[in-house]
Formats: sequence, structure tokens, C-alpha cells
Amino acid sequence: MQSKSFIFIRTLFRGIGQIMLQENALTGLLFLIGIFYGSLLGGIAALVSAVVGTLTAYLLKYDQQEIEQGLYGFSATLVGVAMVFFFKSVPVIWIAVIVGSVLAAMLQHFFIVKKLPGFTFPFIVVTWILLYLFHQVIPEPNSVSLVNELAEKDEFATGLHGFGEVIFQDSVIGGLLFFLGVFINKPVAALYGLAGAMLSAYIAIHLAEPTPDIEMGLFSFNALLCAITFAGDDPVDGIFVLFSVALAVVFDVLMIRIHWSVLTFPFVAASWVTLLLKKWIPVPKKVS
Repeated sequence: MQSKSFIFIRTLFRGIGQIMLQENALTGLLFLIGIFYGSLLGGIAALVSAVVGTLTAYLLKYDQQEIEQGLYGFSATLVGVAMVFFFKSVPVIWIAVIVGSVLAAMLQHFFIVKKLPGFTFPFIVVTWILLYLFHQVIPEPNSVSLVNELAEKDEFATGLHGFGEVIFQDSVIGGLLFFLGVFINKPVAALYGLAGAMLSAYIAIHLAEPTPDIEMGLFSFNALLCAITFAGDDPVDGIFVLFSVALAVVFDVLMIRIHWSVLTFPFVAASWVTLLLKKWIPVPKKVS
């Protein structure tokens, strides 16, 4: 019989893995390693937030199976990493990490109970509120120059940067770890995600967006999340991936141009629209 400690640790890593919709503890471990590679503070914040979000679910006696699937860890983890990414590591920000993680878990519960596809929307709402509250009073962190392990920019590197930017990491190695994390759990999702990241960069180029931003993956991370969400073995899945990726890039561009904090909202909005589309359009069934 598995010990409670083992189950709790597995739940934590599954929660981190659920950032890219992967219920896999090894995936979450690779994600956490990738975060620590990019930022020690980011890694600590991710771990603290995952613990707080999961404990919140346990203390509020949410469904045990849903907790162990990691459904209360991913939005909380993203809140924690976002706080130390956007602000200096001062005591009030760590308080915000804890409070924000609790709120993200509670809001996630609302979507789960209502059987609504919340995706990372709890993270978005909580982080937008915290950004509004602290933006004028807490200084931004000192800019850190991250080493680009691939000196020559190419489509593959851009795709990996897209994977990294999902969890605020501007690193090819971090992005590669994230890609591998998805691949070991669901290869087709990882490959669709990489293709979605490259396609979104191509679209952004034709929309005349700044090349450095494109190469950093800023127009790719929401798109690749859409690609992972709708990835599947059926050819029709590719149509929904294509639609959601293009729509996510459009939302991305619009939000950036009005100077709004993008986060993962384009992914969530594009996924909601695509899910409605899937309900309205009859999809032919496979013939065995």
C-alpha cells in the first residue's frame, strides 16, 4: 500500500505537470527542474505554491480523486512563479504567493464543481488582481541576462522558447525539459505543441510583430497550449488545433497591442471558442 507521503509528493508533481494538461508526476518533476534551472526563486515559488494549493484542497475536503490528479496544483504553481517573475522577492510578495495560491485553488474548485473547462483561468484572474495591487508599490526584479544555449536562432529553438515561456522561462534548456515532460506522457501532444509553437511564430511574423519577441516564444506559448489541449490521433483533431492556434495568436497580438498582461488568457479564450465550435460542428465518427 502506498504511503500518504508518497501520494502527497506524487500529487504535488502531478499538479505541476497539469500546467500543460499532463497528469504525470515525472512530467511535473521535469517541469520543476526546468523552472529551477532558469531561476532558483522561481523553483522555490513553484514548489511552495504547489504545496499550498494542494493543502488548501485537502483542508477544504475537496474530492480526493480530483486532488490526486493534481487539479488544484497547476494554477497555484503558476501564480507563485508569476509573482517572483514580475516582482522583487520581498516579504509581501511571498505572502501574496501563499494567498494567491489559496485563492487559485478555491477558484479552480468552482470550475470543477460547475463542470466548466477553467483551464488556467484561476491563475489568470488571481495574477491580474495581484499585478494591479502591487504594480505601483513593489519594484520589478532586476533584469537578468539568461544564456541562450543555441546561439543561432531557428524554428526549433523558437518552439522550445515557447514551451519555456508557458512557465515564465526564457531558456532553451528549460523549454526542452518542458517538451520532454509532455512527450513522456503523451508524445502526440508534445509534437502537436511543438508544431503549434512554430506555426504561431510564422503567423506572428506575417502580422509584423517584433522578431525578438517572436524568437523568445512570446507568441508561441499560448498557441502550443492550445495545440496540446486539442491534440489527438484523429485527423480532425488537427483542424481544431490549427483553428485554436491561429485564434490564440490573434488574441495574443491584440492584448499586447493594448498593453494588457497576456499571461495564458489567449490560450483559455481560444480553447473556450474551439470547444464551442466542436459542439456546434458535427464531427464524423471513425469507421472501424
